[in-house]
Amino acid sequence: MHIPLRTLIVSVSMLCGLMASPVQAGEVSVAVASNFAATMERLAPLFQKESGHTVNVTPGASGRLYAQIKKGAAFDVFLSADEELPKRLMQEGTAVAGSRFVYATGRLVLWSAQPGFVDDKGLVLNRGNFNLLAIPNPVHSPYGVAAKETLTKLTMWNAMQRKLDKGDDVTETYRFAASERTELAFIPLSQVMHDGKMGSGSWWLVPPGMHNPIRQSAVLLTGANDPAAANAFLAFLKSEKAQKVMRGFGYEFP
Repeated sequence: MHIPLRTLIVSVSMLCGLMASPVQAGEVSVAVASNFAATMERLAPLFQKESGHTVNVTPGASGRLYAQIKKGAAFDVFLSADEELPKRLMQEGTAVAGSRFVYATGRLVLWSAQPGFVDDKGLVLNRGNFNLLAIPNPVHSPYGVAAKETLTKLTMWNAMQRKLDKGDDVTETYRFAASERTELAFIPLSQVMHDGKMGSGSWWLVPPGMHNPIRQSAVLLTGANDPAAANAFLAFLKSEKAQKVMRGFGYEFP
């Protein structure tokens, strides 16, 4: 049987196209809490390599991202630093019912850029030989809430008011201390731990019992432009490969 050359060329081209692209690549837009931004920089290329989908990341304080989502910001997934805001989005119909899960548990650390300034029990707070203590603003940041709870537990919250320097989010709070604008800062462990190792400076890892658990939660938003790609990303967050990266930044798992 004679097959026209043009038909043969078209058929081979279609076959090659199917072999090269078995799954159509999608795009996921993720609103991510600032404390998780550096971790996302590691996770995004791994997810893209595994799935073919790309990830666009918008970091910010969880409370501010929540406000943007409520105003109609075009995100597919919300990675909050707490579980209350994703729960609220589900109750309000802005997030898909049943899609929320805790992707990591965060740890709080008292950190100084100065080596030897912070002891391993946080007694530097009692000594008071510092001018300013930075914390993320509790109005927007769950880590700021954890810092406030810790100082309250230590019966220092009221006495510390004149020394507090509140950052807009955890990234700004870290910069306050890194630049030595403040001698101390309560920040996420993920800001100063990479690949399982602490960087420079000195620190006190706040015991979990000093504040409520920082149960960072993910949720699928109802306005997701590509639900299939978004769900693939959420599934990837639960994988051992992703959790290995998160452990390197000091995160724990429920």
